[in-house]
Amino acid sequence: MWVPESPGGKDDLTFSAVLLGGSPTIPVATGIAILWVRDPVAMMNASRTLADAFPGRFLLGMGVSHKSTAVLRGHEYEKPLAATRAYLNAMDAAPFDGHPPAETPMRVVAALGPRMTALAGELADGIHPFLSTPEHTAAAREIIGSDKLIAVEQGIILASDSEQARAAARANLGRFLRWPNYRNHFLRLGFGEQDFENGGSNRIVDAIYAWGDVDAIAARIAEHQAAGADHVCLQVIAGGVDEQAALRELAPAWFAG
Repeated sequence: MWVPESPGGKDDLTFSAVLLGGSPTIPVATGIAILWVRDPVAMMNASRTLADAFPGRFLLGMGVSHKSTAVLRGHEYEKPLAATRAYLNAMDAAPFDGHPPAETPMRVVAALGPRMTALAGELADGIHPFLSTPEHTAAAREIIGSDKLIAVEQGIILASDSEQARAAARANLGRFLRWPNYRNHFLRLGFGEQDFENGGSNRIVDAIYAWGDVDAIAARIAEHQAAGADHVCLQVIAGGVDEQAALRELAPAWFAG
């Protein structure tokens, strides 16, 4: 179970503890815990605490988020790559007076560009990209190497009507098209400014989101896996059936694969 974080919402690490405590078996990952929300020692020691309390069931997904997030929390959003490197190094140097976990939990970075992906390969255990394509997954695998985790987040819309599915995708995509990080990411993927107009072209919507019936969704997951993904996290996008119903419908195909 992947848990997102917004700068003014529930604390991701606290909420993870609540969810982990509510199940004896389900693993929980933060997707993502925002750097600007807590200092490196707080991030590291919270993850150590969760690893000690719930061995083998917590994964720390983390990242720089966006300029608006940093500003809202009183930080300057400059040189995100350098900021991430300094943060990861500070986490590794963090003191800890508590009971040490048997293993420090894995951490993955919300990396989209090649330089952040390379940094994650150097100082973290992998990446957790969103709004990407199987081609991006393949390129990331080339950069990060064979021994690192690629945990892709894939937006899905369980609806076979093209107008309904694409309308739902555009409603979700709109805010990302306003953020420079994602616009730059889409440009690197080969899309142009014309693909950003009117909420997103059919070309970008169909490449970024998986929509259709269960077989169509399963096919996109398989494409990511064939490209090098170790794990595919599914985010159900509003506009199709509701989230729980979609996941229940997908579960037999997911577990069969």
